[in-house]
Amino acid sequence: MNLETLLTELSNAAGISGREDRAAQIITDLFTQGEGVQWITDFSRDRLGNIILRKQGQGPHPPRLMLAAHLDEIGLIVSEIDQGFLRFSTVGGIDQRVLLGQEVIVHGRENLPGIIGAKPPHLQEPEEKNKAVKLQDLMIDLGLPEEKVRALVQIGDPVTFRRDCCALKNGLYTGKAMDDRAGVVAMVDCLRRLKDLHHQAEVAAVVTVQEELGVRGAFVSSYGLNPDLGIALDVTHGEMPGLTEYEAFKLGKGPVIVTGPQVHPQIFKTLKEAAEAANIKYQVEAEVTPRGTDAYALQIARAGVATGLVSIPLRYMHTAVETVSLKDLTETSRLLAEFIMRIDRAFVEGLKCY
Repeated sequence: MNLETLLTELSNAAGISGREDRAAQIITDLFTQGEGVQWITDFSRDRLGNIILRKQGQGPHPPRLMLAAHLDEIGLIVSEIDQGFLRFSTVGGIDQRVLLGQEVIVHGRENLPGIIGAKPPHLQEPEEKNKAVKLQDLMIDLGLPEEKVRALVQIGDPVTFRRDCCALKNGLYTGKAMDDRAGVVAMVDCLRRLKDLHHQAEVAAVVTVQEELGVRGAFVSSYGLNPDLGIALDVTHGEMPGLTEYEAFKLGKGPVIVTGPQVHPQIFKTLKEAAEAANIKYQVEAEVTPRGTDAYALQIARAGVATGLVSIPLRYMHTAVETVSLKDLTETSRLLAEFIMRIDRAFVEGLKCY
């Protein structure tokens, strides 16, 4: 499997929260028709759309480890057709300041290219010129007459950013939906690494849906799987001018192992030990807000699950130019595999109390 190709295909695929099927098909094909068939023992999808990839553990009574990385991306949804132009609402947390001038694809009865426009500065009132354009004043222009628009577009059609994944220098890749398809790629690569390894834990790698709307996919899948322990895999803020060292993390310097109230101390400790034993560079983040990643849903599933969180540094989060280092994806998958090799029934029994 070529990581660059998978990352590019997933980044380019459409899949806003609740409409993940185009991106999900790439993972489905890999694990039902492609080389991923050899990496797992079971493939399934639940009623919400989560993809569950299981690999059996060795020996009697194997503990169950759930990995979770979300597939959905932020985007837009058509809310009104106004004289052939489309008004829209946001799906997920989008900074409206980045919308003006964006190229988009409206996924109607066919895929329609469009642009987001607004009143030009020449025609704005003086009090408007120093303010961001309000969401209700932005419109999508498809370049079509109103009757054609109404024939092809319906209220509720999803809209994604039109952006091709691009390779930058120094192993960096930029595009839309790297949050969290970069995490999905790292999780898939972990399954590839486990193919020839004998590990005691059963691994249930879940490609979750609707994370951007409140970690809904992780709530459903963690309840259904009832794992003994879990690791959520997501992104965190990458370093750039204007951010302090504790706010952002360096690209290319390895995965970020998170500690905080949503993370079991023993899992945090074991992740660090696994990284150090395998000579994997890592960074540490103290995150006090439990919400915001699938770790929140994992931790409070049923009677509670001992949970860890590993993040991939990413620049320009929730824009169409999110940027990651391919090296960090590779090292994240290595870390997950090394951690899994340390999990046995005795380890799980030691996680009962904080």
